[in-house]
Amino acid sequence: MDFIKNMYLCAENLLVMQYFKRHIDKELLRWKDSVNRKPLLLRGARQVGKSTAVRQLGKTFKYFVEINLEKQPSLKALFTDNIDVRKICADISAVVSMPVVAGETLLFIDEIQMSQQAVMSLRYFKEDYPQLHVIAAGSLLEFTLSELPSFGVGRIRSMYVYPFSFDEFLTAQGLDIQVDVKNNANPLNPLPLPLPLHESLQSQLRTFFLTGGMPAAVAEWLSSHDYAEVSRIHNDILDTYQDDFAKYKSQIAPSLLRQVLRSAALQAGKKFVYAQAGEGLPSQLIKSALELLSLAGIIVPVTHTNANGIPLGAEENQNYRKFLFLDTGLMLTMLGTPSADIILANDNDLVNKGAVAEMFAGLELVKYADCYKKAEIHYWQNLSRNANAEVDYLIVKNGSILPIEIKANTKGSMQSLYYFMNKKHITNAARISMENFGMFTRIDADDNNAERRINIYPLYAIRAV
Repeated sequence: MDFIKNMYLCAENLLVMQYFKRHIDKELLRWKDSVNRKPLLLRGARQVGKSTAVRQLGKTFKYFVEINLEKQPSLKALFTDNIDVRKICADISAVVSMPVVAGETLLFIDEIQMSQQAVMSLRYFKEDYPQLHVIAAGSLLEFTLSELPSFGVGRIRSMYVYPFSFDEFLTAQGLDIQVDVKNNANPLNPLPLPLPLHESLQSQLRTFFLTGGMPAAVAEWLSSHDYAEVSRIHNDILDTYQDDFAKYKSQIAPSLLRQVLRSAALQAGKKFVYAQAGEGLPSQLIKSALELLSLAGIIVPVTHTNANGIPLGAEENQNYRKFLFLDTGLMLTMLGTPSADIILANDNDLVNKGAVAEMFAGLELVKYADCYKKAEIHYWQNLSRNANAEVDYLIVKNGSILPIEIKANTKGSMQSLYYFMNKKHITNAARISMENFGMFTRIDADDNNAERRINIYPLYAIRAV
């Protein structure tokens, strides 16, 4: 009992620590006030801020009850095959000496993946106790869900959580005005952002590449402004991820998972080549390792699509995939990239070196996607023999396919982008670079003189795409 009380003292201490606003805060409040609320399941990689966001939401309730099935394994006994959620709540209330009252209490079950019975119980909160606010979260949750024969379809709502976005990083520094001005700008405005603001945001972006969006790393940067200390935080997180590898699947050695993870970092921004992951390793084994790392949320697949229509996923070719590392800061630390290589790089080097800019852009697209479904991200390349045309990302905007190209400067010919637009009869595209906002058009004589419009967005403003 003393152990449990100490756990709650720790939780209370966490609640009084400084909290940096997250985009999901609004969604959590909307969920809280929803009439047809369902139990909420937060999904995402370890240490991206799931638990902290829930604790912040807990401040808006009269009572906040948190249990952690990894740190408090004895509490798993409260969840049995004979599920009675009202009895479960009564038992939790007795154990933690805090009321669990519908409408007044937020019940938070953390590391719920430690008990399949606990996961299965969530659906019955909707059926048998819908008045109670219940949130669950887990770090390796996807593995547990994949092993369940069924999982509360229609009775549980998932929310996907990722590391800090660039806007969240700026907001954590009190730069809300910069965020608002940036997000209200657009390529159609004849006046780009003022040069001092543009340069300031470019500088902040370089810092964000190195710091990344893991909450602990962001907090360290705001406290010390010391890249060496931030890298130590990154290494701690990477160690935690790799310590988890033994929990993934018994048939894949942790050493192989580490090897494949490093290869994914080295190949970021390019089609993943299995042979580069390890000489003599079977492709199927590498593929299984990539699937496990994707399930854990440490890497994000970018899948080729033929892009002949919507949805883009209807024409996926999973034999052609790129992988984004979860966080630029983690990746750069893993690869031992000196901070000076990012801070002092010119614009061309920054975009082309190590595919950092392309990875950042893809991650931002994921972070601003609908948080209620797992983000899917696509790219296109010409698969014809001896062809090399490729478009970095494809998204759907206003019911149409929007191709997105990452470029270093205004001098690039963008032949791949124009080829794709001509082939698919697409009129609008986006170029993301270190330039300011802008726009230009081109008449395509090979496609009945169709007008092609390219909107230019600074890399730091990809949210506006």
